Amino acid sequence: MTYDPEERAAKARKIFREGYNCAQSVVLAFSDYCEQKGISEESLKALASGFGGGMARMREVCGAVSGMTFLAGVISPASDPSVAGARSENYRLVQEFAARFRELNGSIICRELLQKKAEDAMESPVPSERTEAFYKSRPCERLIACAATVVAEYLSKQQ
Repeated sequence: MTYDPEERAAKARKIFREGYNCAQSVVLAFSDYCEQKGISEESLKALASGFGGGMARMREVCGAVSGMTFLAGVISPASDPSVAGARSENYRLVQEFAARFRELNGSIICRELLQKKAEDAMESPVPSERTEAFYKSRPCERLIACAATVVAEYLSKQQ
């Protein structure tokens, strides 16, 4: 399996254009990897669904970053508390992903990336209509592609 960063970024963008949220788009760009770990695509869609829009459109941690965090749990799971060091390794990977994303984009916070004031950031739980104007007015596609690139670069180095 290859993890070409450009291909994964393009796949994440395409998935976003299909109507999936930012977190789902990043996670689903690696559905083949997750399926090898026993997680179905349908499960991925469901499990990542609440993280879009900075957690349910609350504009907190960017959904693309949440998607990377989700994938860090698949790549370096800390599912058994008796396994010494697993949580530390998982947290290290999450921090690495977040630091790289922040380096490239200036923040990991959705409202900051969207340049919204804190008091104006939280929105209705009803998702915005996906139109060309929507896609042009937000950096989300670029951020999703960036997150997918960060994960793909990491996985490529692990091979």
